[in-house]
Amino acid sequence: MITTYTDKGWMVTTQRSHSLLAAQLCYHWKKADRPKRWLETIVATAEHDDATNELEATELINENGGPINFNMTKFNKPFCDKLMGMALTKSKYIAVLTGRHLCFLYAKADDESTRKYCNDLKSIEKEWLKELGIGSKIIDKTYHLLEWCDAFSLLICQQLIQPESRKTEISIGPDFGTYQFYEHGDHRLVVEPWPFDEESFEVIYESKTLKQLSYKNTQEFKEIYLAAKTQFHKYTIAKS
Repeated sequence: MITTYTDKGWMVTTQRSHSLLAAQLCYHWKKADRPKRWLETIVATAEHDDATNELEATELINENGGPINFNMTKFNKPFCDKLMGMALTKSKYIAVLTGRHLCFLYAKADDESTRKYCNDLKSIEKEWLKELGIGSKIIDKTYHLLEWCDAFSLLICQQLIQPESRKTEISIGPDFGTYQFYEHGDHRLVVEPWPFDEESFEVIYESKTLKQLSYKNTQEFKEIYLAAKTQFHKYTIAKS
């Protein structure tokens, strides 16, 4: 989950809500640059974090009693196996993109077993691409699109939007160019260079704000989280 401390308490966004926002961004990508297997690319973007369901987790609280943020978590083999299994039973193409994302997250880990897991994914990817009849360069470009949408979504969900229209780098896009965004007016985010066909479009994601700052255990956190009111965050993504 994504936890952000605010003046009103902890703003909590689930991984699945963040992924849905990433898919909304992907959906609007300009038609001329979309990969052929477009629907599966959107699904892969929407589901790249779907093995994470915070309400099923057993550890959501850190040693100080605060909710754990996503960047505090480490490689978890059962989680990765579940995610890959879910992807494989839907589409080998989606599994390739999912495997790419796991390697992006963990390939440079200090732990040898984690690196081996990623190397095994890279090896089997070659077999899957051969079966799919897709070149590695095409998958490189497609994964950069997924990762770009993921990165932009994370910046928005973490409220990492600079004041006074200062620009923030998003990530490397599928054209291997660098993109930035800034806020122009209330909840209007301008992206440069512009990678979409429409002049502007709206996206939305959900979160909950918890006034209580520390918790006795994960169960108490879950109960308070479930009872909290859902907040809806709307942004306009615009060319100018």
